[in-house]
Amino acid sequence: MEIRTHKDLLVWQKSIDLVCAVYSLLKQYPKEELFAMSNQIRRCVVSIPANIAEGCGRRSKAELSQFLHIALGSASELETFFIISKRLNYITDQEYNDLNSSLLEIIKMISGLVRNLQATRNL
Repeated sequence: MEIRTHKDLLVWQKSIDLVCAVYSLLKQYPKEELFAMSNQIRRCVVSIPANIAEGCGRRSKAELSQFLHIALGSASELETFFIISKRLNYITDQEYNDLNSSLLEIIKMISGLVRNLQATRNL
């Protein structure tokens, strides 16, 4: 399959799915978290597909790599918020496992893209 835009990337599609799952889950967070942690979670989960898209739109491998690294940073931040949410009992063990599993898959996919870009730059 030819990749024409970021929307063709499976990692972007999976990260959009994660955004939707997280937004749905945040509805059960306590109201006092509305402008605190839940706001931060929204920002970093949206940052993942947004940075993949922006990097793809830049048209250079170096810039794409830079934006993929930013997406990885957001993913690490999100992973931390999942752990905190679990410890505060805002999410169940099963919800944590499902979210974390999806996130780890996305991290692996982004890391693979970064490695691929580095390998092709060294040719």
